Amino acid sequence: MLQSINSNKKRTMMNSAINGIHHITAVSGPPQANYEFYRNILGLRFIKKTINFDDPFTYHLYYGNHRATPGSAITFFPWQHVVEGSPGHGETTVVQYTIPAGTTEWWKEHLRKEGIETAGQNERFGFPHLRFRDNDGMMLELTEDPDDRLPQTKGYGRVDDGHAIRGFFGATLSLSDTGRTAELLNEMGWKRNGEENGHERYESNPENGLGKFVDLKSEPERHGRFGKGSVHHIAFRVPDDEAQAAWREKIRKMGFDVTPVQNRDYFRSIYFREHGGVLFEIATDIPGFDVDEPFDELGSALKLPSWYEKHREEIEARLPELHTKEELNG
Repeated sequence: MLQSINSNKKRTMMNSAINGIHHITAVSGPPQANYEFYRNILGLRFIKKTINFDDPFTYHLYYGNHRATPGSAITFFPWQHVVEGSPGHGETTVVQYTIPAGTTEWWKEHLRKEGIETAGQNERFGFPHLRFRDNDGMMLELTEDPDDRLPQTKGYGRVDDGHAIRGFFGATLSLSDTGRTAELLNEMGWKRNGEENGHERYESNPENGLGKFVDLKSEPERHGRFGKGSVHHIAFRVPDDEAQAAWREKIRKMGFDVTPVQNRDYFRSIYFREHGGVLFEIATDIPGFDVDEPFDELGSALKLPSWYEKHREEIEARLPELHTKEELNG
């Protein structure tokens, strides 16, 4: 009987959808400018200050909503000397955030005051959105979404609570051909939502309403260069290690070259490059960002993986301090 229950549980896990985006990781220029933009201008919470596990003298910075929930975290490798990126096909080219209904005009004025030019208010699939670039040239969209599942959050920096970003709305993938990526999203449990102005939309159903859309855009002539302002990878959510293991096996059988599980301290990860060239990750919701520091102190101290602790003094000496603009101006 127990064997039958376990077998049924495994089949259910294998057939369960991958619901929502977990995080998005990008490359930025110097860390101070990145910190000023995402923490103080966009008003995200600075939730983790750690290092690139493969390059310990480079930060890995995390920003999310107040609760640091899956579907809200954008992370950066800030490199001091990196070429300008030029997004092309085979990449995530637009990061889409959710803002409260009725706040687009406030955001447009707020960004204007910060010296950021917007492309004006537009609408896609019935959702109004505001498009602009971050300080390194990465394309962002703020999208109003009335979904009542979305978490309430708080604003940081120069954004008040009533206008605060709640997390990801979704992302746009630019591809030379959308067909096989669309097939993969279907296998992952994402449903085609429609097509509009060259965008094919696929929808998931995460319980918190965050990171539920992926737009595919066919841009075969858009050749890019990876660098500052480029998205390194997009990560999708699974609840735990068991679900991840089941999906790893399924993806392997689909013919993808998927990595072994990587321990990222705050989640476990597997990676593979889908047919369109975009680097996909599947990350666990567990153990979460408060595994190594209290919730109220997220982002306040440099956190190192255990094998780098013996080098802490040298690492801290070589990493620049991060400050708000107000602190820098005294």
